[in-house]
Amino acid sequence: MTILTAYIDGIGLLGPGFADWPGSNAVLTGAAAYQYQPTVMPVPMALPPAERRRCGPIIKVSLAVGYEAAAMARLDVKTLPTVFSASGGDGKTCHEICEMLASDDRLISPTRFHNSVHNAASGYWSIAAGAMVTSSVLSGFDASFGAGLLEAIAQVTVDHTPCLLIACDTTYPEPLYKMRPISDEFGIGLALMPTRSERSLAKISVALSSAPADTMADSVLEQLRVSIPAARGLPLLLSLARRESAACMIGYLRNCTLALEIEPCC
Repeated sequence: MTILTAYIDGIGLLGPGFADWPGSNAVLTGAAAYQYQPTVMPVPMALPPAERRRCGPIIKVSLAVGYEAAAMARLDVKTLPTVFSASGGDGKTCHEICEMLASDDRLISPTRFHNSVHNAASGYWSIAAGAMVTSSVLSGFDASFGAGLLEAIAQVTVDHTPCLLIACDTTYPEPLYKMRPISDEFGIGLALMPTRSERSLAKISVALSSAPADTMADSVLEQLRVSIPAARGLPLLLSLARRESAACMIGYLRNCTLALEIEPCC
């Protein structure tokens, strides 16, 4: 069985009831009750004003969790390879394009078009960070978080280089919401390293398994996990928040999960 290993040096988190990683630890460990609040997206100040006005929710969430994870790990975003993973594009922009196509005026603005494509977040990240390094963009429907984690750790292992995973999803307005009911915006950022450093939070090992995915004990958090593909990573965040050696199963493909071994470094 092939096992991939990396070190987590930084974490970013944004979602309903989660404003950032440090403020979420008490909820994840059970020290504080989870309180649902709609996701509040910060203004992406790293972008120039023109791009800041044009960008949609998935870009705002991606920049927020990516910068938080990179800052915690003290990594230079200009030289940091990235993996972006999402189950779809920007839901609001896709809805607006569908409205235009269903109207008498079918001229789609270039801004709406380039915001709708799946690699839009990666493009805006390169503008904000001034990054000219490798960026991979992938989608795997409900398996997108697991696919992104595998890709990022594989790059760390093979290339022996740091990698920033940014996994995000955004909601769709009606009537698309009826067909794809993602409940809110949610994003996770993980700064992954090939070797341990003084900033390493935990060692993570990944292998494929047929065991069922872990669930969250809190019923509201469990509903969040199953309703947003990026939130499939919540059991991993729970293990990291507890700072204990742990094994957890992350949902991936049908009849296939990711078996994670977490060993805290501090």
